[in-house]
Amino acid sequence: MILGIDHLNIVVADMARSLAFYCDVLGFTQTKEAHLEGEWIEKIVGLRGVKAHAVFIVSPGGEPRIELLHYHSPEGVALPENSRANTRGLRHFALRVTDIAAVTAKLRAAGIAVSGEPTAVPGGVVKFDTGAGGKTLVYFVDPDGVIVELAEYR
Repeated sequence: MILGIDHLNIVVADMARSLAFYCDVLGFTQTKEAHLEGEWIEKIVGLRGVKAHAVFIVSPGGEPRIELLHYHSPEGVALPENSRANTRGLRHFALRVTDIAAVTAKLRAAGIAVSGEPTAVPGGVVKFDTGAGGKTLVYFVDPDGVIVELAEYR
């Protein structure tokens, strides 16, 4: 039986840069940290010679946790096409916010490129059980090109 989502994983190129982005700009809090190496992690991820640094963060609203993971070895590569919304596979995650305009302005002030302006989803496109009257969305990318959506329900 599935109980829920335990955490999301984002592989990052620079842990300090990612922590500054997620904690200082978006307001997440660091909760746990671990250094990963040895046969056990190699078995799990299917790579040899793994040496990695994991930091768990959580949003001000709570779960699920996000695991930021930096591989010292073997190093991965960035695939620019992964930052395109139509590339197959897991492509983005969404953060629920209370003031999308303010969060968007904060991102822009921090030098983050935001894709357009917050846009309302036309009524009737998707029905949500939130009791809310509508939904507004906007996309941006984190320092490693991961697409993040802001979602505000009215």
